[in-house]
Amino acid sequence: MPRDMADEHRAAGREPMTVPAACSPDAHGQCAVCADEGLECRVLSLDAAAGTARVMLDGIEQSVALDLVDGVGAGDRILVHLGFAIARLEAA
Repeated sequence: MPRDMADEHRAAGREPMTVPAACSPDAHGQCAVCADEGLECRVLSLDAAAGTARVMLDGIEQSVALDLVDGVGAGDRILVHLGFAIARLEAA
């Protein structure tokens, strides 16, 4: 969910919607549900209260939800799909 819709849900006192847990990357970083590719990015900072991370995607700093991935920290590389982190990538 894009950040502005998540903020809108929170402002209305509702929990942000989540994507199905089945939306997960295959060995090539593609979503197993819709075959769309996750975008790799580096986590700039975390907002633990909101459950989000600030990342740089396509040269634009934006917020992504961390509902589907545990143990994400600043500096980690993650795959993002539809505004959600879907995987934390291991260091090479």
